[in-house]
Amino acid sequence: MTGSAPAWRPDRFARRKPFLDARGRIQKAVRAWFDAEGFSEVETPALQISPGMEPNLNPFQTELKEPDGARRVMGLHTSPEFAMKKLLVAGAGPIFQFARTFRNGERSATHHPEFTMLEWYRPDAGWRQGAEDALALLRVAIEAARPLAPAAGFEGTAPGEWISVAESFDHALGFDPIPLQDDAKGLGAAAAAAGVAPGPDDRWDDIFFRCLLNRIEPGLGATRPTVLHGYPARMAALARLDPADPRVAERFEVFAGGVELANGFGELTDADEQARRFDADLAAIRAAGGDRRIDRDFLAALAHGMPPATGVALGFDRLAMMATGASRIDDVLWLPVASASDTDA
Repeated sequence: MTGSAPAWRPDRFARRKPFLDARGRIQKAVRAWFDAEGFSEVETPALQISPGMEPNLNPFQTELKEPDGARRVMGLHTSPEFAMKKLLVAGAGPIFQFARTFRNGERSATHHPEFTMLEWYRPDAGWRQGAEDALALLRVAIEAARPLAPAAGFEGTAPGEWISVAESFDHALGFDPIPLQDDAKGLGAAAAAAGVAPGPDDRWDDIFFRCLLNRIEPGLGATRPTVLHGYPARMAALARLDPADPRVAERFEVFAGGVELANGFGELTDADEQARRFDADLAAIRAAGGDRRIDRDFLAALAHGMPPATGVALGFDRLAMMATGASRIDDVLWLPVASASDTDA
């Protein structure tokens, strides 16, 4: 937004004010929904030993200085997931949180370097319940945003559409990536035959996401919210594998109008398996020239015993944006993080 006036200018603020008022109504309605469902609202530290282990995310790093002069490298969390799962082990669930969350290098119409994550966990519930929760909250947001009209594909009055990753690839590209998840060359050939040419240095995950982002995601949720589920096992992250088909993970995402709103899991509770995944993530991060610390306290909590659960992370700013029909995420932020054009003005 080079050359634009700062966000505090009264004229710019006046344009955003109807969206901000609706954001407040949505937040109150979401809190009321969770209260009716028996959840407790929690708060966890944004400052963490491990801000997250996703190789594709770039966290903010800082330093913690203790009163005795000791110093530790810390990060601002990319999600409150580790801390909230520790609370599940403690017996706090079901829980939810509006968490200030940080991801470096992200700024666009639907991304912001600091944003609000709405995250919740239901003990003793499967992943489908988490997806149903997300669809219910979309409807709550639409009602609370009135009289503002939602974005296209976000009407949310009809039941959501459910489609697996295998089905979505078959419909859009004519092949199923699940049997190819140990064959980067085979996946690349299938993608190229479908008109998605891999880059020369693309890994398996790069090819998968190139197909997903370019040919599948733009059409998801075009007429109603859509749950995309059954991700390849190699992309399970913190999800458990499907007991009925261990080639896929109990991971899902919710889309509306081609925009990803939520990411959820049937949660992995096996500390040894989680440690193996973290080691693989760390190797990928270091191979790309970065570094990260594994939260050993989180692994200790899993080993102590986390109940079976479903967990969902939903971008609250995107939810407000889609429910109000705002064109940019900045429109639903009271004061966006200053850009270079703002500070140089």
